[in-house]
Order: sequence, then structure tokens, then C-alpha cells
Amino acid sequence: MIQRVVFVVLALGFAEHVWRQPSGDVTMLCSTALRRVMNDLGPRFERASQQRLVVQYGTSTSLAQRIEKGERFDLAVLTPELIDRLVIRGAIAGQTRTPIARAPMALAIRSGSRKPDVTTTGALTTTLLAAPSIAYAKDGAAGLYFASLIEGLGIAQAVRQKSVLTDTGGQVSEAVATGRADMGVLPLSEIVGVTGIDVLGTFPLDVQGYAVMVAGIGTAAVNGRAAQQVIDFLTSPEAAQVIEQAGMQRPTR
Repeated sequence: MIQRVVFVVLALGFAEHVWRQPSGDVTMLCSTALRRVMNDLGPRFERASQQRLVVQYGTSTSLAQRIEKGERFDLAVLTPELIDRLVIRGAIAGQTRTPIARAPMALAIRSGSRKPDVTTTGALTTTLLAAPSIAYAKDGAAGLYFASLIEGLGIAQAVRQKSVLTDTGGQVSEAVATGRADMGVLPLSEIVGVTGIDVLGTFPLDVQGYAVMVAGIGTAAVNGRAAQQVIDFLTSPEAAQVIEQAGMQRPTR
């Protein structure tokens, strides 16, 4: 059994976990919605475990497609639907399925821009119709949510005509920051702290959606033991503050 020692690093004010018998690199395929969390917690895990964490980011859809084509990985963090699909297809061990965090969907605008009202569904609809252009990643969690939202609001045709479709959330941020799009749809965690863009607001609660991040270990993982240690690290009480600071929450289920 792997022994775990908990110690406190006073300089960070953060309890880190140390595991003995390091077993090499951990290959992680991770949705960009969790990038800010991993930028902070990833190095802490590496220092505590003496193992290197190799993280590749992308939309959940694109990463799931890579897995389905046979790409090797130890740990994946994707949306629940895709993790469940990969469990059914035998690529992820179902018993390792673990919710990590969720981020509410939000709108980004260029830093310093005027902030129109999006606090109610009526105000949001008016703002979306008035916006000259709106960017979103067509295969990302936010883009799929937004496509469904505008259908439900009955404004899909009008919004699609001025949509700026991208492949990644990072391209959405860039489009907004450079003025190529007037606003962008992203998980809140992909707006907070990004240079050149501000949070216009999260979507009203009656139409809100979430980018939920769920982890799972590959059935063909080379370093499955260490992948489980990463999951334990991300779900520890000490990680909660970092997750909250990134604009995310612990999942309710």
C-alpha cells in the first residue's frame, strides 16, 4: 500500500501530500476549463510527489476523440457525458470516475469595455441581440451550451449570423481581447485572470449551465497509481481554495 505523509508548507499556507515510491510521469488530458486550477495545483503535486505531470489541454470533445483513436494517457479530465461514453467504450475505468469541479458559464468582454445588462434572461436576450459579434468554441462545453441556449430563447438565427466560431476557448479569449468579437462565451474559469478580457457576468440562474469536470483513469494507463494520486490531490480539502479562486466550485454531485 502506498504510504502517504501529510505536511504543511508554511510559505504557501497549503497542506501538500507526499507519496513514496515515485513511479514516473503522469500523462493527463485535460479540458481547458481546468487549466487555471492545474497551473497552480500541478506544480504543487509535482513537488509533493516527485513525479512529473505532463498535461495536454483542449476541448473535452477533441480530447475524447483522441482517446477514441487510441492515444495513450493515464488520466483524463473531461465533461461527464464524455467520461461516461469512454467508460462504456472501455477506455476509462468506471470505478475511477471522480467529479473534480464545475464552472458556471459566463460572458467575456474586452477589458475596459462598457458592460451591458445580463442580470436577467430578458436583459441577456436584449444584449445578445444587440451585440455586433459573439465568439464561442463550436465544440467546447460553453459553445454547446450556448448553441442550446439561443435555440431555447428563440434567437438562434439572429445570433448565428454574427457568431465567431473557434476551435478552442483560448481563441475565444483572443478574439475578444483583440476586438475581433465584442463578447465571448466561456466557462468563468477561462475568463478570470486572463489578460485583455473582463467578466461581463455569469448567465442568469434560470438559464445557467455549468462546465463540469470529471476525472477518470485510462484502462490502459501506464501510471495508474500516480494518476489516482492526482485525483486524490485535486479532491483534497486543501485544493478547494484554489478551485474557488479560479471561478469554479465543487460539483454538487
